[in-house]
Amino acid sequence: MDTPHERRQSRRVRKSGSALLHHSFRLLHNNLPPLEMLDAEQVEQLHQASMEILEKTGIVFMDDETIDLWISAGAKVNKAERRVRLERGLVMELVAKAPPSFTWRARNSERNVFVGGNVVAFAPNGGMAYASNLDMGRRPGVLADYVNFVKLSHVCNVLNFNGGELVAIQDIEPSSRHLKRLYSDFTLTDKALLEAAHGRIISRDVIAMAELVFGSLEGDPVLGGVINVSSPLRYDERMAGGLIIFARLGQINIVTPFIMAGAVAPITMAAALAQQNAEALAGIALTQLVCPGVPVIYGGFTTNVDMKSGSPAFGTPEGAWALLVGAQLARRYHLPYRGSGSLNTSKLPDAQAAYETMWTMWPMVLAHTNFSLHSVGWLEGGLTASYEKFVMDAEMLSMFYHFLDGFKIDADSLALDMIERVGPGGHHFDTPHTQARYASAFYDSALADRQGYDTWLAQGGRDAAVRANLIWKDLLASYEQPYLDPTIEMGLREFVEKRSRELAGVNLYD
Repeated sequence: MDTPHERRQSRRVRKSGSALLHHSFRLLHNNLPPLEMLDAEQVEQLHQASMEILEKTGIVFMDDETIDLWISAGAKVNKAERRVRLERGLVMELVAKAPPSFTWRARNSERNVFVGGNVVAFAPNGGMAYASNLDMGRRPGVLADYVNFVKLSHVCNVLNFNGGELVAIQDIEPSSRHLKRLYSDFTLTDKALLEAAHGRIISRDVIAMAELVFGSLEGDPVLGGVINVSSPLRYDERMAGGLIIFARLGQINIVTPFIMAGAVAPITMAAALAQQNAEALAGIALTQLVCPGVPVIYGGFTTNVDMKSGSPAFGTPEGAWALLVGAQLARRYHLPYRGSGSLNTSKLPDAQAAYETMWTMWPMVLAHTNFSLHSVGWLEGGLTASYEKFVMDAEMLSMFYHFLDGFKIDADSLALDMIERVGPGGHHFDTPHTQARYASAFYDSALADRQGYDTWLAQGGRDAAVRANLIWKDLLASYEQPYLDPTIEMGLREFVEKRSRELAGVNLYD
């Protein structure tokens, strides 16, 4: 049975947890000038280097239809090697067809997301094999974890998107995981959705499900998927196939090379970024070859390798450089930019996780990143989705909303009459000015504990991870399922059951 102290702490946490829900859904506008690492001449040097890579070295596309498309466009193609050498004029002509901004439609039109300009939009964790929390530890992700992360992402208004591969659902047959994911997404949230564009079968299935919900997909796109380049300089068949299906049907490709300087690119960041740019532009050009004007996002995921272990290093100064420069390159081509917000290599939601995340989050926001994937929950280099880290990161996002709102300077906020009234040596706790504003003047943290040591210890001495554990449980308890027409829900359920039977035993991940 809970002690009186524990009951009081639980009430305090419930009140704090509600702070993550305190504002309505909205987009974050960064009206500060974007932070730029490079001058115009240096950006041009990277551009010219990437053009030379495309023209001389080329890109391998391991997909027959893609090869045929490039041949029809007049590219230099070695069919035996599946290597495509792209003349810079062709690349830039195609890239110029991509829109600088677009609207990503949600099931609830009030949650549509504008992508581009100075809008910084946040998407949750994705692609994790494991889930972890303080109650159950680290274990393979299951459908219950996926559902929980959909619900958490729905109730946290600091997140603009939902869905995708929040965590691998390893208790479901691989051939039907995409069906179970998107069914959960469409029934449990009404935010704009991500879903994998992995191969032609998965891509066609998820678009068919979107048509059941939205009807015609004419107009603004409703789904977006990450296309990961198999760096260095290669698109595999699954990624090229998914890109083509999404582009042909008007959906969003988030073209993202995965560059690790020192491993799949030269060890210098200049070379790594030139290679990132070449790989990204090749995929972006392909989307426009398939469907001129289709929305596409320039993705950056470049970091350095840890030369002691050979593993990717996240939350590093080098990764921060790459985030900032990637945004500059995307702006050069008038494209929306994708970065990532909570990257770290820590195994626990601890101090390392926090400071490495801040080395990713701040550059991401200051760069005017239009689409931030992995904005919450990331641990262990992306292997683990942490419930407690989800709350810690959501708190940081909430603080960014407050910070970028800025503050007023006017006669009322300057309060010169109060300064005169209190004079030297007094205090402002009981002035009318303070009393009228004390409840809303400052950011109200959902997570931080600012009590004195003795009070904190008497109430359980809980650290940030333990407090976050209580908050995510409170957030889940606050979840309310958004309305979906029962006819649409039934259509989705029947589609999932039918396709699950048809795909049973089919390997979609070759």
